[in-house]
Amino acid sequence: MTSKAASLLKTGFPLATKASENVYAPVGKWILGTAGAVIGMIHVGGVTRLTKSGLSMTDWSPLGSLPPMTQDAWMAEFERYKTFPEWQQRKSMTLSDFKFIYGWEYGHRMLGRTVGLIFCLPWMYFTVRGRIPKGYQGRMVGLLAMGGTQGLVGWWMVKSGLGDDRRDDRHEIRVKPVRLATHLSMAVATYGALLWTGLDILSLNHTKNLSEQAAKLSKDALRQAARMRTGSIHLTGLTALTIVSGALVAGNDAGRAYNTYPKMGDDWIPPSIMELEPMWKNFIENTATVQFNHRVLGTTTAVGAISLMAIGLSPARAALLTPQARNGLYAVGIASVGQMALGITTLLNYVPISLAATHQLGSIVVFTSGVYLAHTLRYAKPSVIRAARALSNKAATVPPSSSVKPPPIASNPASA
Repeated sequence: MTSKAASLLKTGFPLATKASENVYAPVGKWILGTAGAVIGMIHVGGVTRLTKSGLSMTDWSPLGSLPPMTQDAWMAEFERYKTFPEWQQRKSMTLSDFKFIYGWEYGHRMLGRTVGLIFCLPWMYFTVRGRIPKGYQGRMVGLLAMGGTQGLVGWWMVKSGLGDDRRDDRHEIRVKPVRLATHLSMAVATYGALLWTGLDILSLNHTKNLSEQAAKLSKDALRQAARMRTGSIHLTGLTALTIVSGALVAGNDAGRAYNTYPKMGDDWIPPSIMELEPMWKNFIENTATVQFNHRVLGTTTAVGAISLMAIGLSPARAALLTPQARNGLYAVGIASVGQMALGITTLLNYVPISLAATHQLGSIVVFTSGVYLAHTLRYAKPSVIRAARALSNKAATVPPSSSVKPPPIASNPASA
């Protein structure tokens, strides 16, 4: 290993979070701050669902409105709520109970609008100051579109629990599981896009010469990094799929069934796993099926994360990775094991709100770890490796300038 390669593997590609190192650092930190606000919104949304508050507000407007401010206004809002199907199953609710669930839903909606302001106001400021990096305005527009769409998807979800077609439901009236899963998936996708964009901006000082830096590494180091990158991408995708399956569990309230582990009741595979017709309904509406799928996906994610960490951090291979990649491997392994343990604990305790809300946050921690790991290994992208190899081959074909000796100067006979 050359000294340049050893030096690079020792320092890696750290994020440049100071303006003195990266003029766009404030923009990157703002994007990551917005991503953090989205995590807060996901958490409040989870608590809103767990407290059965999501159907308390029966209308929606893009800009929102003030909550009821007087006793008469509260009574009017409560009477409005009573005209919708959920009231038929919750007739023992008092006005005080209604204020509680209304507060959670109102807070969730207003937090979403606050996140919009957290994104839009700094964006306008940085745009006017010319501080948005070249080529990133398109991403900003895309991020705004994702956030705006999330609000529409949220109302589309809520409407599924308010229609008159739900009045005859024998089971507890909830929003449709597929719409809940879509709402959460959109939130996680928006968070992931914000996280990746923020990390990209804080890495701009490395991006401009990434191929040149990668060319310093040996073929073994690039091969190891490429394998870890592929594994991290697959693991992050599997984590996202597990999150979606968890939303289907939540939408069917399936966590309150089969509260045993590792078996589901007395069976490894419940006999009712395919009892609905048509068959596809089992994957979104069958309590046994959605919980079984979530168990399998969660276990597979944890095993995959542990395996990736063990392979990547073996002594011979760890020396070929940057310190940021090694930290990412530790993060995905530890976070995945902790999340699996938390999920089992939540199930065995019959899904208390505190544990269930923490379990949802844990899924975001695993997802974040996977995104971070994949980003730290961006120097092993196929396009970067190809460019690095081209640079190495070019350097190998050009002889050093010191090895080319000038021809001797012939003496001039006329001067003799």
